[in-house]
Amino acid sequence: MDIRYASHPDDVKFYTTEELRREFLIQNLFQENDVHMVYSHVDRIITAGAMPTTEKVHLEKNVDCEKNLGVSYFLERREMGIINIGGKGTVVVGDETFELDNRDGLYIGMGNKGINFTSEDPAKPAKFYINCAPAHKSYPNVKISIDDATPLHLGSDEQSNKRTIYQYVHPNVLKSCQLLMGMTILEPQNVWNTMPCHTHERRMEVYFYFDMDDDNVVFHYMGQPQETRHIVMRNEEAVISPSWSIHSGCGTKNYTFIWGMVGENQTFTDMDGIDMKDLF
Repeated sequence: MDIRYASHPDDVKFYTTEELRREFLIQNLFQENDVHMVYSHVDRIITAGAMPTTEKVHLEKNVDCEKNLGVSYFLERREMGIINIGGKGTVVVGDETFELDNRDGLYIGMGNKGINFTSEDPAKPAKFYINCAPAHKSYPNVKISIDDATPLHLGSDEQSNKRTIYQYVHPNVLKSCQLLMGMTILEPQNVWNTMPCHTHERRMEVYFYFDMDDDNVVFHYMGQPQETRHIVMRNEEAVISPSWSIHSGCGTKNYTFIWGMVGENQTFTDMDGIDMKDLF
């Protein structure tokens, strides 16, 4: 498990490109027959990727739960959201089995054990993208297809940000403790997300960018509004966004990203908007 510590915004002002990438960028999430996890001390979110091919992969394959989390099993005091961005696969949660096709999601409540991942076709493996957060209560496990998610249509062609936000793990769809999770799909010829930008002091966020080919990138903008920085993102990479940071992206082509939020509340509109004139 890769451990990332929290960074003060006054320190981040002086980070080099290499330091920004080391502290906030998450790469290589999907490795054959493995689970790659990054634990952030920012609200203690865990970002992970599981890609089974020829084997069943156990969630705790690379985790010492007692050492890393102070518990006897992974979800003893945590909840989890999953969205599959690959081929068809299966998630086994104790005695329950959930088949997830591409774009299907799954919420797993606190207290569940025996979580395993498999792919239907090793040549077209499932890619289970995971966000996991501390929890205080156990809620039912729920499969969420993209048709079950709540869609929000935002932006315009004129502003190059026409997109649909799909709320998967959200009070409009199901009950969770603090985790929110969803997917934003940009329309063709649209490249901007979350601009005009905002912060939310009461919640942090992780963005995971995908649906990009090798010739395209997303410039992810971060930092305080008066001290903006950027990180160049490539396909299937994630970035940690502390509560004090903006989190916007501009791509060389349209793309898709998954957002996960944890913090003080689950109010999607609890944002501190930044006027364009106040960005530097």
